[in-house]
Amino acid sequence: MSRTWNTRAETGADIPVVRDIVTAAFPTPEEAALVDALRADPGAWIEGLSLVAVDDSDRPVGHALLTRCHIGDRPALCLAPVAVRPERQRGGAGTAAVRAALDAAGRLGERHVVVLGHPEYHPRFGFTPASAHGIGLTVDVPDEALMALTLDAAHPLPAGTVRYAAPFGI
Repeated sequence: MSRTWNTRAETGADIPVVRDIVTAAFPTPEEAALVDALRADPGAWIEGLSLVAVDDSDRPVGHALLTRCHIGDRPALCLAPVAVRPERQRGGAGTAAVRAALDAAGRLGERHVVVLGHPEYHPRFGFTPASAHGIGLTVDVPDEALMALTLDAAHPLPAGTVRYAAPFGI
């Protein structure tokens, strides 16, 4: 059942809860370790771009993270991971967290976002195939899985190779 979710920036008190959400949402703890590593990387972490969707008790149930990457030499953001507690999946919490993260990024003056994800999920936010904009990776991935979005129509997506923050290992 879909509902309206409240969203907010992650606080220090949310860190263990976010870790639990990400651990529960993925088959291995690698994604949770990635979030921890990104949080510790001052070149990747941007305060205010780790967003949570919260239940009626203000307890996070969904999470979306945007961190610094580059497209060629242009600064951009990477959306990863997006996670929702398994019992709350398919209820709109992930969508709410992603929309809140993208809105927060736009308010900070960020212009471009890339995501390596599900081609049936991310287009709802305006993501389109990155290859259509001349954007690629140094590793092979399915073309439809790498997507990009501009947050400011006055600044079209730049072409180039995506350089992720070091914790991604790409």
